[in-house]
Amino acid sequence: MSLVIRGLKKDLGGKPVLRGVDLEVREGETLVVLGRSGCGKTVLLKHIIGLMRPDEGEIWVDGRDITKLSFKELIEVRKQFGMVFQASALLDSMTVAENVGLGLRREKLSKDEIRRRVSEALEMVGLGGWEEALPAELSGGMKKRVGLARAIVTRPKFLLYDEPTAGLDPVMARSIDRLIAELKERISSTSVIVTHDIISAFSVCDRIAFLHEGRIRFLGYPEEARSSEDPVLREFFSGGIIPWREGALGRG
Repeated sequence: MSLVIRGLKKDLGGKPVLRGVDLEVREGETLVVLGRSGCGKTVLLKHIIGLMRPDEGEIWVDGRDITKLSFKELIEVRKQFGMVFQASALLDSMTVAENVGLGLRREKLSKDEIRRRVSEALEMVGLGGWEEALPAELSGGMKKRVGLARAIVTRPKFLLYDEPTAGLDPVMARSIDRLIAELKERISSTSVIVTHDIISAFSVCDRIAFLHEGRIRFLGYPEEARSSEDPVLREFFSGGIIPWREGALGRG
């Protein structure tokens, strides 16, 4: 396993958010963490990348428990991660190329190499030629693509997505799903996606984890999720579409 979480607990404002999360992510897979809004999915993601420290528990990344690392050691581990933020988190005063190249500044690369890597990443997300545009000139879907280019430009081992289709219309959301699936075939990253978008989850996942009341209530393959008799999982699915009907969703 390349990423293992054991007994993760976190209280915020005196209220338990994560109550003992156990989760294993296999090397090279795309694991989707589903759950209702506010259930702690983003909190879990921030723990994986080391932006938050747990009250209890362990997070093992390639054989190292990052909860025990110093800040300096943690910075080195974070270099293995690319993060796609829910709100894209682009800097308005910078061009698309400058935003995408931010993560390369800490590496000892020439300006020509940075320019080449940035252009390559933008081509991969379908935005070749947009290097000099400003974020204000982009649509919501294009901003998501720039955020994704910024995440992959450093060639990370792990890709983390925080609600990648949030705020997009259905057509644009499905285009982002297709892009995520295409990138899985082109780069060799292990991906964790947190979302409450059921259609998106089944479109891109290898496996699904369902986070409920601070714990992983279900973990399995898409077909196992469709056939699950768990009443909480079925209720969650019925709020969007009913994925246990054969053919309701494309992948899995």
